[in-house]
Parts: sequence; structure tokens; C-alpha cells
Amino acid sequence: MDAIYTFFLVGGSLMALSILASRLSSMMGVPLLLIFLGLGMLAGEEGLLGVEFDDYSMAFTIGHLALAMILLDGGLRTRLKTFRVGFRPALSLATFGVFITSAIVGVIAMWVFDLSLAQGLLVGAIVGSTDAAAVFSMLSGRGVNLNERVGATLEIESGTNDPMAIFLTLMLVELLVGDIGGIAETLLFFISQFGIGLVVGIGGGWLSAKLLRWLDLAPGLYAMLALALGFSVFGLTSVLGGSGFLAIYLAGLMIGNQPGRHLNFILPVHDGLAWLSQIGLFLVLGLLVTPSQLWEVALPAGLVALALIFVARPLAVLITIKPFFKFRWRETFFIAWVGLRGAVPIVLAIFPLIGGVENASLYFNVAFAVVLMSLLIQGGSLTFMARWLKVEVPIGTTPNRRGPLGILPDNDFEMFVYVVENEDLEDVPIRLLRFPSGALISALFRNHVMLHPKGSTRLKLNDVICVIGRTEDLVALNRLFNGDAKLKQERAFFGTFTLDGEAQMQDIAQAYGLTLSPGEQDMTLAEFISLRVGGHPVVGDDVDWHGIHWVVSEMEGGNITRVGLRLY
Repeated sequence: MDAIYTFFLVGGSLMALSILASRLSSMMGVPLLLIFLGLGMLAGEEGLLGVEFDDYSMAFTIGHLALAMILLDGGLRTRLKTFRVGFRPALSLATFGVFITSAIVGVIAMWVFDLSLAQGLLVGAIVGSTDAAAVFSMLSGRGVNLNERVGATLEIESGTNDPMAIFLTLMLVELLVGDIGGIAETLLFFISQFGIGLVVGIGGGWLSAKLLRWLDLAPGLYAMLALALGFSVFGLTSVLGGSGFLAIYLAGLMIGNQPGRHLNFILPVHDGLAWLSQIGLFLVLGLLVTPSQLWEVALPAGLVALALIFVARPLAVLITIKPFFKFRWRETFFIAWVGLRGAVPIVLAIFPLIGGVENASLYFNVAFAVVLMSLLIQGGSLTFMARWLKVEVPIGTTPNRRGPLGILPDNDFEMFVYVVENEDLEDVPIRLLRFPSGALISALFRNHVMLHPKGSTRLKLNDVICVIGRTEDLVALNRLFNGDAKLKQERAFFGTFTLDGEAQMQDIAQAYGLTLSPGEQDMTLAEFISLRVGGHPVVGDDVDWHGIHWVVSEMEGGNITRVGLRLY
């Protein structure tokens, strides 16, 4: 009985410390996942608490459970429109990129550790894929707003590259223990991992989304049902021989892109579940490692990690996406840099231990060392690299809070809450605001007192305004309430002046004394910029042309609506 109470005490204390440590992460710039790992190591058998934990089977089960939950949440928050610019390069990285990375790291590991080729390649396969937990956590938690092309590619890659890494790891484990099948059997396993995962994930996710939207449940049950359906998709796919990780990510994607009031109840709960999974997973993995054994392989493992970060990942990115997709060089370099490793390599490193591979602890310790260095070097410099390589776009004003009213089944009205921070709105009557035609102010709060707004009511700084509108009204509303600090950041990035995307290039050329080719004279500005960036533009895309720096500043439905310009 005492052991149970001790478990609650230690587990609760570590969980609380992990959450409190998030403040340390934001103040010092230390990757949060690294802190979780560190706390697990401090509590381990050679740490302060001396907790002995060496149950690899339990860690393997916890790893699968936590990763499934993290991928489900990642899919819920990924918008289908991001696939327009990120799916094809992400798929290339998730397949050929993982293969190339694993091969390069494997050859280097063979030389560094004096291993056979198969043993070296197993090291490469284990650390060959990026980690969804690390990527989702770092991109959302560091205040970095990447342009859509780069952000979508990194997120989709991390959510879909596990099947290739699992396939390579299992194949090499079977090879080393003498259970490898024939070429046809191996090829069938590879196809089934992706094929079954794709079909069951999309199909099961679509059915789950329809069910969640159709049912009328108590608010607290929607999130639980979404989790249960996601786990069912994961389990069914795995039983059929497919990749459960790919399937549950796609199921989350289908559920998250089905509009309805159910999402208002699902997303906040799953955000907490994803954090719980990350904390629990990294604490358990930290408990599992023995620091003295890790120290014995620190130098050679460090060389493997540096080779992965500075050689293998950049080469894989250059080979798989630069020749085939319209990425700028700075975008390519950033994608190469953010090849974050996290929980997935450590969980994959348990495969050799369970499979009975000779000297299996070496793979676990090397994977752990690689993850530590990846989080420290790549994760710790993510914000700096994003700004240095100019793949970050300013974060404009967004509602402080928003939520659907639950009145209409489709395209429902929402409540948007803004704080007046724009000094241009000081003492301006409400009737003079350029509001979208379908939006209206439902309430106004000043000094914690609710006022009944009228057309003659004059706004004051720090007023809290509740606006009822639809999603399509957000662009105009955000522009209206944009605070001075954010407005200055946007003007510094996009330029002081902006032009409508539908402006005719003939008129622009005449106004600025520019020369157009015959094919460009009948284009709109949006069409011209899209052509210059190679199609599929995103906010932040820029073009230098005839002494003017043109920057895409607003988009709607995949189309350019505003373009900023700076003369130089």
C-alpha cells in the first residue's frame, strides 16, 4: 500500500515541477522538453530521488500511448489548407528524407563505434525521423510565427515520418537477430505501413468527425469520445499491419477540419492531454536512462549527433525538396536546421532491447544522447535561426478570446473579444468604425463595468469589446484593432504602404515608372506576385523588382489580398 502512495507522491511532485519549470524555459530559452528529460534523470536511480525504473516494456507502452495522443492533438490543430503548400515536400522528407538521413548517420555510426554495417544502419534508422512532440512543442511554445510554407512542411513531416523510421528499425532488428523475411515480404510490410495507415486513418477519421458532429452529448464527453475514436483507429490500423501513428494523425486531421460546436469542447481538453503526454513521456524516458552509461558513450554519440545535425539532415533536405519544390534557400536551410529529435528515437531504441539484439543498450544510450544534443542545439537556437533566416512573419492582432455561439450548424456566428490597444481608436465614436457588414458590437467593458454601446459611444484605450461575427470577418476586425506596437512591427516587415491584390499591374507600372513584359500587362498584382514566387504564395513571400521590395501581407482562401511595398 505504501508503494502506491509513494508513486502518487513522486509522480505528482515531478508533474508539478515539470509544469512550474515551463516558466524557467520561457525565461532562459531552454527547450521545455529538455527540462522534462532532465527532471526524469534527476529523479532516476543515479539522481536525487534514486527511483529505480528499468521496465522497458512499460516504457514502450507508455511511449506508444503518449505519442498517439500527441499526434491526435497535432492532427486536430492542423488545417487542411496548409496541405496546399506543405504536403508534397513533407511527404518527400517523411519518406526519402528519412531514408537518406538514416543511411548517412548509419555509415558514420559504423565508423565511430566500430560496428558492422547493419548495426550502424540501425543507429541511423532509430534517429532518422523528426519527432512530432518536439516539433509541435517548439513551434507553438517559442512564440515563433513561421511562414505557412515552412511551418506546414515541418509539422506535416513530423506527423507522417514515423512509418518509415519504424519500418527501417524493425527490418534491421530482424536482420540482426536472423528473422528477416524475403524481399517480397519486406516490401509488403513497407507498403502496408503507409497504405493501411492512410486508408484507415482518413476513413476512420471521416466517420469519427461525422459522428461527433451529429451526436448531442454533454460538453465534457466530446473530448473523451474523440480520444476513444482516435485510439480505436490507432489500434485497428496496427492490428491490420499499418502504421497506427500515421492513422491517428490523419484521424485527428479529419476531426479537426469538420466544423461544428464539438470542436469548441474538444480542442481545450486535448491541449491539456497533449501536454500531459509530453510531460509523462519525457519524465519516464528520463527515468529510464542511466547517466553513467550515457557518459561512457558521450563523445562518440556526440559526434554522431553533430553529423546528424550538420551533415545528414541538411543533405537529406537539399536532395529531397530543393530540386523539386519552390523553396527559397533560406527556407531550405531553416527546414534543414529544425530536424528536431525527441521521444520517437528513444522509443524506437527500445525495439533492439525487446528484440534481443546484441549490445542493445548501446542503441538506447546513443539515441538518448542524440536527442539531448538535438534539443539543446537545434531547439535552443530555433528563435534566433527563424529571425536570422527571415522565415518568421509578424504576429498580428488576433482576438483575445473567441468561441462559437452554437446557433448554426455551419458557418456559425462567433464571439470575438478584443482589447483596444490601437491609439488611432482613442475617442473615436463607434459609428465611424469600418466594421464588416456582418459584424456588430454586442458589449463593451470599461474599468470592469459593462456599458451599452451606441453609435455615439467613444472608445478609450484598454476598452474590452465583444464582437459577434463570422470567421470571414476576422481579417477586417484584426486590422481594425491592431495595436500600435504590432502595427509598427508589421510596417517594418511588410512596408509602410499596402496595395490591393486586385490592383492592375498596368496602373502600378504607370504610377511607379516600371516596365512590364507583354504577358504581365494584363495581370493583377496578386497574379504577378504568385508567378514570381513560383505559385502557392504564403504570407511573408517577397519579391525584389525594379527597386521595390514587394511582400505578401494578407491572404484569404489561398489568394493574395494585400501586398506591402518598400522602396529602396
